[in-house]
Amino acid sequence: MAEISVVIPIYNVEDYLEECLDSIVNQTFTDLEIICVNDGSKDNSLEILKEYAKKDDRIIVIDQENGGHAVATNVGMDKATGKYLFLMDSDDMLKLDALELTYNAAEEKDVDFVLFQAINYDDEKDQFYEAENYSMNKVADFVGENVFSIDDIGELAFDIAVTPWTKLYNREFIENSHIRFAEGLIFEDNIFFWEVLIQAQRIYFLREHLFYRRWYESSSTMAGDLRFTDSIAINTMIIDVFEKYGKLEGRFENRSYNRKVSLTLLRFQQIKPEFKEAFFDEMQKNFKYWVQDNEFYEYLQSMLLPRNKFILESILKAKTAKELNYLIENYDLEDENRKLNDDLKKIHKPDDSNEKLIDRKNKLLEENKHLTERNEELTGIIENLKNVNNERLESKSWKITKPLRTVNKVFKDKEGYNEE
Repeated sequence: MAEISVVIPIYNVEDYLEECLDSIVNQTFTDLEIICVNDGSKDNSLEILKEYAKKDDRIIVIDQENGGHAVATNVGMDKATGKYLFLMDSDDMLKLDALELTYNAAEEKDVDFVLFQAINYDDEKDQFYEAENYSMNKVADFVGENVFSIDDIGELAFDIAVTPWTKLYNREFIENSHIRFAEGLIFEDNIFFWEVLIQAQRIYFLREHLFYRRWYESSSTMAGDLRFTDSIAINTMIIDVFEKYGKLEGRFENRSYNRKVSLTLLRFQQIKPEFKEAFFDEMQKNFKYWVQDNEFYEYLQSMLLPRNKFILESILKAKTAKELNYLIENYDLEDENRKLNDDLKKIHKPDDSNEKLIDRKNKLLEENKHLTERNEELTGIIENLKNVNNERLESKSWKITKPLRTVNKVFKDKEGYNEE
C-alpha cells in the first residue's frame, strides 16, 4: 500500500496533461499510487496516459465513459488505498516537493488534512501571480502553527479556498466521514469542501505556495455556459450542509446567507448573454422560496448587507435578466456616486498652491458627472422596460392566453421545485 494516493480525473486536456503528470511522477516523495481516471476524453489524453503508465508502474489508468468531473473523482477515490489522499486537477501543476512537505506535516501534526497555498498561472501570458483567495493569508496569520477546526476560526472559514487541490487529506478521515463529490453538477467541490471542513477536528496550515493553478479561457469554471445554473443549487446545498451539522444558527448564519446572494449574482454576471434569461428564471424561482415564509424573510433581510438586500429584492421584482442587470448597475453607480461626493466633501477649499488637491477635486467632479449621466440613462431604461411590460400585460394577446398560462402553472405546481 502506498503512503499517498494521487487521484487525477482527466477529460480532453492533451495540451496540459504531460506537464501535470510530470509534476506528479517527479515528486521528491516517491511512495505514491497515481490513479488516472480518463473520463471519456475525445482527444489524445488516453494515449498520453498509456505512454506514461508504460514508464511508471505507480500509474493506474482507468478508462470510462464520460460521467463528469465529480464521477471520475469519486471513482478514483474508491480505488485509492493510500494513507493520505491528494486530488489533482489534470490541467494544473504541483511543486515537486509538495507531497513530501505536506506528508511530513500531516505525520508530525496528526491531522485530518493539511491546508496549503496555491498560486495562479496565466497560460496565455505565461505569468505567475498571487491572489488572496488561494494564499489565504488572513487564515494563515490567525492560526499560525496551531492545529485548528472550523469552530476555532469562525467566519475566517469563508476565506479558505474551497478547491480540493490545496489540501492533503487523511484518507481514513474521508472514508469514515462518508464524503464524496456531488455528481452531475459543476462547482461540486464547494459541497465536498464544506463537508470536509465542518467534520474535521484537526487541521494544519502549511504556509507554502505548492500548487500552480492554470488559468485559461476554456476551462469549465470560466466557460459561462448553461452549467453555471448549477451554482444556484450548489449555494442552496451549502446552507443545507451547515444546517445538517448544526452549524447554521449562530456565528455562520449571517455569512452563509450573504454569501449565497452575492455568489449567485456573481455567476449570473459571469454567464454568457444567451444563457442569462434561463439563469435568471432559475435564480428567481429559487429565491422566491425565501419569500413564502414572511417571518423568515423579515429575519433574512435583517441579516443581509445593504447591497445583498438590494440584490435579493431586485431578483424578486425584476421581470427579465436585462432589467435585473440595469437595477444592479444603477445601484452600484449610485453607491459610487455617493462615495465620490463624500470624498469631495473632505476637500475643504484648498489653497491655490495645493495643486494635488485641486487636481484630485477636478477628477472627482468629472467622474461624478459621468456617473450621474449614466445613472440617469439607466433610470430611463428601467422605466422603459416597465412601460413595455405594462403594455404587454394590457394587450389582447396576453389576456386571451391567460387560461393557457393558468393551466401551465397548475402543471408546474404539481411537478414541484427541484433544488438540484
